[in-house]
Amino acid sequence: MNLFLEQLFNGLAIGAIYALITLGLALVYGILGVLHVAHAGIYTIGAYVGYGVFVASGSLALAFAVSMAFCALAGVAIERFVYAPLMKYPPYVPLISSIALFMAVEEICRLIAGPYVLSFSTNLPFPALSFAGIRFSPNLVGIYVISGVIFFLLWFLTTRTEIGLALRATAMDAPIASSLGINSSMAVDMAFALGSAIAAVAGILVGIYYNEVHPDMGAMPAYKSLALIVVGGLGSVEGAVAASLLLGVAETLLIGFAAIPLPRDALAFIAMIVVLMWRPTGLFGARS
Repeated sequence: MNLFLEQLFNGLAIGAIYALITLGLALVYGILGVLHVAHAGIYTIGAYVGYGVFVASGSLALAFAVSMAFCALAGVAIERFVYAPLMKYPPYVPLISSIALFMAVEEICRLIAGPYVLSFSTNLPFPALSFAGIRFSPNLVGIYVISGVIFFLLWFLTTRTEIGLALRATAMDAPIASSLGINSSMAVDMAFALGSAIAAVAGILVGIYYNEVHPDMGAMPAYKSLALIVVGGLGSVEGAVAASLLLGVAETLLIGFAAIPLPRDALAFIAMIVVLMWRPTGLFGARS
């Protein structure tokens, strides 16, 4: 029973990291209707910047702060200089550009930091806990606390503040929102900045949890997060979080505990196929 519970809590931690990566994708699609594949490149940049700042300063807090700020600016720059000029074209044009940008980011990271794996050997500054015979490492506790705080703050921002109202209004109908005095351009920038900053946190957490940072670390999240926003419902932040947590638990229990002979990364795409057959709009998507 203890082994089952350990795997369950590990799965929740992995699902929380998936959710942090997927949130930015859901925010951007909700606002622009663009599949922001380059978001995985931002996640990779966040891991590298966080690692570099930590090695230089020894401060994890500074690493998180600098990485989040840098990635937020990078996300806004991508929106301004890549997506904005392409929005007059069919949706596949910005999608292709996003994929190309992601591949370019991978190669830039490889050229600057080298093709090898860097060891991010540190622990998050949280105490180890024990509950019902199960030990929670500092990193596991840190992932729970950090992701929980981010989920709460994002929920509060989007549902209880004027910024959240602007985001939701722009997502529903940008021209009408602009005609009512809402700065839609600022709302789009805010969505990219928020999603990119959260991706930076995810990159650092993954680097610490698995003790590695490398140029290809965004490859699988790039496609897995696309499957997750489809399963959760395109543009639904709540759906993205729920689908990510379910996937993390499913991967850990079915592959790690039940030893089902399937590739771990295949589960997200199997879930996407099943959900699309049953509910094409996703778990939290609105039926038209």
